[in-house]
Amino acid sequence: MATLICLVIAFPTAYLISQRTENIQRTMVLLVMLPMWMSFLIRTYSWMAILEDENGIINGFLTSLGLPRVHMINTTFAVILGMVYNFLPYMIMPIYSVMAKLDRSMIEAAQDLGGNRLTVIRRCIIPLSLPGVVSGITMVFVPSVSTFYISQKLGGGAFDLIGDVIERQFQQSYNYNLGAAISLVLMVLILISMAVMNRFTGDEEGMTI
Repeated sequence: MATLICLVIAFPTAYLISQRTENIQRTMVLLVMLPMWMSFLIRTYSWMAILEDENGIINGFLTSLGLPRVHMINTTFAVILGMVYNFLPYMIMPIYSVMAKLDRSMIEAAQDLGGNRLTVIRRCIIPLSLPGVVSGITMVFVPSVSTFYISQKLGGGAFDLIGDVIERQFQQSYNYNLGAAISLVLMVLILISMAVMNRFTGDEEGMTI
């Protein structure tokens, strides 16, 4: 779910950035990467302060307006929100890097042949951006599956991801054999994802040549 939401947000964002002038592109890319300069732990703790039921910023604002509090922390919504916020730049940047290198003459040719903006995006930009999309999905899906800190802090430990299971086997159950076996499964998943990403990257280079 977090990967899908990141893709839905990142694709139009990357497209809008790629359509701007070089100076504006650099500024917008800087804004996208700016949160990554902060520690992953601090970013997650910040969302805890924002989503808390009693002293949270959002619920404090709702209370000041005379509206009822909304339970957000320790929910699926909070976990997905934390993943999307932390991993969204990893989806935007690969897609943007591909879109920024697209041959503008192909897009202009599609427009000259009568394609409107929607048709050009659907028939031209999306297929050419597929390598960046695959790279972004890989870069978001793998850390989303393996993370355990976000689910523990924003989910209250009520949601188990594979990272939570591995961490529990080593830190609480001391079942190192099972923890190592699950880690091996996760590594195989990462290797498969990297192989898929390399396959699409290789196809893109072949088309460029």
